[in-house]
Amino acid sequence: MKALIVDDEKSIRDILGMMLEEFDFETEEAANVEESLKKLENHDYDLILLDLRLPDGSGMEVLKKVREKQLKTEVIIITAFASSETAKEAIKLGAFDYVAKPFDISELRLIFRNVKKKIELEKKVEEYEDTYKDFIGESPKIKKIKEFIKKIAPYDTNVLITGESGTGKEVVARTIHNLSNRKTAPFVAINCASLPSELLESELFGYKKGAFTGATRNKKGLIEEANGGTLFLDEIGDMPLPLQAKLLRFLEEKKIRPIGGIEEKEVDVRVIAATNSNLEEKISKGLFREDLFYRLSTITINLPPLRERKEDIPPLIEYFAKKLSKKYGKKFGSISSDFINYVMSLPLKGNVRELRNLVEKAIILSDKDILSLPITGEEKNPHTEIIIPDEGVNLKNILEELEKEYLLKALEKTGGKKKEAASLLGLTFREFRYRLSKYGLSQ
Repeated sequence: MKALIVDDEKSIRDILGMMLEEFDFETEEAANVEESLKKLENHDYDLILLDLRLPDGSGMEVLKKVREKQLKTEVIIITAFASSETAKEAIKLGAFDYVAKPFDISELRLIFRNVKKKIELEKKVEEYEDTYKDFIGESPKIKKIKEFIKKIAPYDTNVLITGESGTGKEVVARTIHNLSNRKTAPFVAINCASLPSELLESELFGYKKGAFTGATRNKKGLIEEANGGTLFLDEIGDMPLPLQAKLLRFLEEKKIRPIGGIEEKEVDVRVIAATNSNLEEKISKGLFREDLFYRLSTITINLPPLRERKEDIPPLIEYFAKKLSKKYGKKFGSISSDFINYVMSLPLKGNVRELRNLVEKAIILSDKDILSLPITGEEKNPHTEIIIPDEGVNLKNILEELEKEYLLKALEKTGGKKKEAASLLGLTFREFRYRLSKYGLSQ
């Protein structure tokens, strides 16, 4: 953790620096406002100890700058010119504490201990949020998987992730890597179904110059590239049988021999594999090695399809809308309920990947500040094709949401003129007013 001490008295800076070192802070110093602002431009600090009266201005300028930049920095005011007004202003601007000089050493130590605990807790929360930032979902099934991942991530055991296409197997693999002791080392991914057998072998194990036609130089394989980190083998069920045997040998001995090579190399890699196939069925058909299956599946995680966790669809839509609107330079004030209802009514056989594509298409075609269904010549009205999922639907809610949408659209189209809006919907004025009142839309 880093701290900046801003005080015009060298002796005070020295004392505060020694005290902060007791709490494992690395310290830097500034004697005035200008110097401290320059340091803030080039460095981030977890904590700032700030004197209010400085030779070239007020420490409040520094505190205001910290808040303007929205830095996650704790600030403790230490001043010989304490007043209730400045104390109130400092606390209003988010200062952690306000201490008057001459300060009590034991009191200051207690404050430092408390601020350190707060910073450490915030860092843990931030790390957790960063780790799971792409693994969206708060349904019971996803919460359970997140807790399970947290337990198994620190251990270097192999993991097999199963689930339908598009459920987010690589996202889970990356999350495991980011929560493990290998998080600072490489995460290397390869799709085993994307390459023919010979190319897949050379990609994984590498080759020596002259090993085959076109091998004009030595090439390091992806297993070696992942040394110290994690190797993610996607669609492991499509790996050819001869290569399965070579992979099994690596998993057992932690050694590789490049194609055309003589010497073996030791490699320290954690392997995470994924498949949308039924590997046990492939084993019974002789298409997958049983011994490799048991070696890979020490820990197994099964990802549920979206149809089994529909409550995760709205937050996923919001996540992709934010991410993709930045990509395409568009801004949306909100996401319409008809769009959410439409997506939730789909079978989504492509799961999260299909959902992302739907959001991307809507963003590209939308010319409004609300993300809604893009109706094109090829697009069907979402209400003409009725799809009822296995778990059923709440028809009452769907019809109410649909009716509200039509009422609001009609009012929007007529500029708020209720009689004209009623006419557009084939309702009497009295019927129209009743429906507005029913949904709390009366104006």
